[in-house]
Amino acid sequence: MSDAKIRRPKAETPKGFRDYFGAEVTTRKAMLDKIAEVYHRYGFDPLETSAVETVEALGKFLPDVDRPNEGVFAWQDEDKDWLALRYDLTAPLARVAAQYRNDLPSPYRRYAMGPVWRNEKPGPGRFRQFYQCDADTVGSGSVAADAEICAMLADALETVGIPRGDYVVKVNNRKVLNGVMEVAGLAGDDKDAERGIVLRAIDKIDRLGEDGVRALLGEGRKDESGDFTKGAGLSEAQADVVMGFAMAIDRILDRTQTYLEDADEAEQNRQYYEDAKRLLLIERGAGRADGEKHTLGSVRLLNTRTLNYLSDIVGTSKIGIQGVEELKEIADLLGAGGYGPDQIRIDPSVVRGLGYYTGPVFEAELTFEILDEKGRKRSFGSVAGGGRYDGLVKRFTGQDVPATGVSIGVDRLLAALRAKGRSTGDTAGPVVVTVMDRDRMADYMSMVADLRNAGIRAEVYLGNPKNFGNQLKYADKRQSPVAVIQGGNEAEKGTVILKDLILGAQIAKDATLEEWKDRPAQVEVPRADLVAAVRKMLAQ
Repeated sequence: MSDAKIRRPKAETPKGFRDYFGAEVTTRKAMLDKIAEVYHRYGFDPLETSAVETVEALGKFLPDVDRPNEGVFAWQDEDKDWLALRYDLTAPLARVAAQYRNDLPSPYRRYAMGPVWRNEKPGPGRFRQFYQCDADTVGSGSVAADAEICAMLADALETVGIPRGDYVVKVNNRKVLNGVMEVAGLAGDDKDAERGIVLRAIDKIDRLGEDGVRALLGEGRKDESGDFTKGAGLSEAQADVVMGFAMAIDRILDRTQTYLEDADEAEQNRQYYEDAKRLLLIERGAGRADGEKHTLGSVRLLNTRTLNYLSDIVGTSKIGIQGVEELKEIADLLGAGGYGPDQIRIDPSVVRGLGYYTGPVFEAELTFEILDEKGRKRSFGSVAGGGRYDGLVKRFTGQDVPATGVSIGVDRLLAALRAKGRSTGDTAGPVVVTVMDRDRMADYMSMVADLRNAGIRAEVYLGNPKNFGNQLKYADKRQSPVAVIQGGNEAEKGTVILKDLILGAQIAKDATLEEWKDRPAQVEVPRADLVAAVRKMLAQ
């Protein structure tokens, strides 16, 4: 059969997936290793679960006759059971906690890192396979467990290279929101649909603003394209209650402004007001000047006034009051652990989208600015989120099992580190031992063995050695820092030539004559000094 008639497969990545090469993989691994060190220090144990779960265990996307793969990549096995690739790391944890409940310690503290899969429409920066990095405590109903997760998240961000001042962990409580719903007349099973619309609307406050959210709470909203989204159908009075929650920080600042009109309050609170206003501007994407800091006292005062405001809007709702008390306890516990509200603070704007959260919810936001695709400044945004989900394990056991946890968006955190020039991985390639004489391959293998035994990453060129220029091009493509060269003359003298490829590239670009004389890009050293000389060159 001729080549023209052979149907060859396309060499292309499936839609919604991507390949990761060298430096990307090592950088991700280095970051995850640093996060794992933090989790391990907190007493959490690693857990690896199967990439495949039963669809019944996943629970969120039960198959139906017409759309068995909705949301997940699912198939039927030989026993007609539905299986699926895991779509997160939380559902497998719930299954493990139920399956091994008699063997695991309680509380059970675990962390997990690995790929998850979503059968959803891909888009820019949105893939069907991506990494998650989770940590959870199962079996503790204490808000100390939630506070610990927040502290651990702050430590993890700082450990990978996000300094204090470039991030904030915002904490809210779904019980407070439930109290607001109760005050607004939206409690009860018959109000599930309206509550769902309200939750989604509040979650869009940063994007749609006050008017957009209020429209979704009422009859609905028409966007710029003309598409209409049906609203929750709330009355003006009901919408006012909900908006009091959604716009809490703005309302708190408004209250502070009235305090400033009092001469006695003005001097004491002006710094608080100015700092708090800047905090709000950061959240709304307006950014801040380089090096601008907020006083710890002003942010602590913002925490206190936020709690007081939330107490007012939940009124006499028992669930709402309980939520506010839990937030206060979390703030106190974190303060006792040395975590300031400039790191972790109470913020009613956090409304996690997943319906199974039952108590405290939290989100880590990076506050430094980047340029978007149009060159506009904007804050980087969220890189992690989580909360308390006391009802998830109950699906398996029928018994309430409290749990809380957090998930870090690995790809977004890596992007943030790249944006700040804080990549945690070693992206340098190996030292390349070139081949000048095929018959002396044993000598070259001996050199590379000496380098490897000394802990230096190294390889022998295994391509066609006929063209030496191609060997150096290969080393350049591998981002190799040093090339080792030994021809016949060097072999007779018992020497090797070391070519500094990084300096050579710099000299070719813009190095001065003095720099070239001070540190030549190529040196000849005794073969016995190969390891020491390479180490010295790498150190420079």
